[in-house]
Amino acid sequence: MKAAFGKVWNLEQTGGSIIGGTFKTIQERRKNPKPPRDPRLPTPKGQTVGSFRKGLAMLPDAIATRLGSNVKLSWKLASVIKLDSGGYRLTYETPEGLVSLLSKSVVFTIPSHIASTLLHPLSAMAADALSKFYYPPVAAVSVSYPKEAIRPECLVDGELKGFGQLHPRSQGVETLGTIYSSSLFPNRAPTGRILLLNYIGGATNPGIVSKTESELVEAVDRDLRKMLINPNATDPLVLGVRVWPQAIPQFLIGHFDILDAARDALKAKGLQGLFLGGNYVSGVALGRCVEGAYDVAAEVTDFLSQYANK
Repeated sequence: MKAAFGKVWNLEQTGGSIIGGTFKTIQERRKNPKPPRDPRLPTPKGQTVGSFRKGLAMLPDAIATRLGSNVKLSWKLASVIKLDSGGYRLTYETPEGLVSLLSKSVVFTIPSHIASTLLHPLSAMAADALSKFYYPPVAAVSVSYPKEAIRPECLVDGELKGFGQLHPRSQGVETLGTIYSSSLFPNRAPTGRILLLNYIGGATNPGIVSKTESELVEAVDRDLRKMLINPNATDPLVLGVRVWPQAIPQFLIGHFDILDAARDALKAKGLQGLFLGGNYVSGVALGRCVEGAYDVAAEVTDFLSQYANK
């Protein structure tokens, strides 16, 4: 609970219950209001979800543009060596061949199982801990239907409204959930059509990795016709199928114990300046990943400050 729903867990710790913690949090915010909002940011209308005009890729693309040549594309980290003089030597496989760099600090934001492989020569114990996080396979299937394919009882004022739907396994469907992309954001589909993003797979259905793209689309389409789409509707327009064999890390019991074991093992080996980040550390939601990145950046800044006057 602490790992997967940290904010809810904190409410209980603060006030003895979720409700008590909520009241205490509200009182604390009244006493210590947040700093003024940056006027350059858009103002959302109430509690809502957010994205970008051309999708979430706009955020990392904008960061990369601002950082310019400091961002290296198609560089694959091959090895990390701790130097006796302090700092690290990182060797990359690049389009131009092997390139080595020296750095006082390193931040790993890669999946834990990739970090495990890279860190094994430095700390077998840390590598062993990081290898224990479970990443089940998930496929994202984006399909489009004509608006008239939606079942009448699923429409509100003639429109498909809402965020989407989650599907418990008791419903007898494979699809984990469906997001109404064209209902959430403008310009996601042409007039008269809807765009649906579907996720299939997960910890209880790892067999999706052996299915073809057409089989995944058939499974999603079959499930949608049980709940949202008219059974006699035309076949969907398939816009994209992406399978992640190791997708989202699962926050299981003992998650923080494993993470602490990895960090303690790095510390025991004297690997100061090497930081673990990414969604298995912060949480998988976009907001938590951003917040986690700020946390790691603060740790790195604090660590590097010791070199400021040297």
